[in-house]
Amino acid sequence: MINRFSNVACQLILVVAFVVAGCEQGYKEKEEIVVYNPLADPNLVVPDYAARAVEASGGLQAWAETKQVHGDCVVTFYKPDNSSYFTEQHHEVHPWPRSIRVSALEPQGKFVWQLSPDGFRVLEGADRAGTLSTNVCERYFAEAILDITTAPVRLLDESGRITCEAEAVKVGGLWYHRLIRGSPDKTGTWSEVVFYQNPDSSLVDMIWFANVDKKRFLAARGYDYRRIGKDAVLAPTKIEIFKTDARGALKERLVKIDYYALRPTE
Repeated sequence: MINRFSNVACQLILVVAFVVAGCEQGYKEKEEIVVYNPLADPNLVVPDYAARAVEASGGLQAWAETKQVHGDCVVTFYKPDNSSYFTEQHHEVHPWPRSIRVSALEPQGKFVWQLSPDGFRVLEGADRAGTLSTNVCERYFAEAILDITTAPVRLLDESGRITCEAEAVKVGGLWYHRLIRGSPDKTGTWSEVVFYQNPDSSLVDMIWFANVDKKRFLAARGYDYRRIGKDAVLAPTKIEIFKTDARGALKERLVKIDYYALRPTE
């Protein structure tokens, strides 16, 4: 399988639309630049767990040809007082470079925010963010959505730093193999990230994020995976984000995302 990855990867160099963001009320149009894509690296060594995750979610060719995943969704934020806040969002996910742009039209106006290798920025609506009844422009949530949607290829980014536990664990009634990335990530946001791979389907449909210093612990779960187009990758049509304890046990649900439209780059 590794040979198959290398042979196909040698032929694939992707040009990905990357967002060059301006400040606040205006931002520049997208520019196409060449970015590093692990699948185009002839020296890439693909661990078995990553190869299985890629195959289960559409295959190497599908991921290599996926520049963007677009999703229109209804998002429910669960507030501490047991009330809920509903909104509609558009998600634009880029597997490479690892980035997500989220836009929403709220009663206070349009909001756009982006998480990319350059960091997290509110591109539009920052001056009105304090008027919202809940924080929709949340870096942690953006990162969770991005990584659960592109989990198979995130394993390629992190393959040199991941430890695969042989013994399965049970979470929420389901069995998983834990793929642990224990050293701090490149952005310094998380001290530990754990990918949970279903041993039957090989899908990575849950990720645990831990920031020990800030005592911030989150889990993202994906459900109802479907192809987003002909011969395209699979993506979750529903995502939930939970607060957890320091051991990863799920606590209260923070966000629910229901996609009513998912598609690749048109």
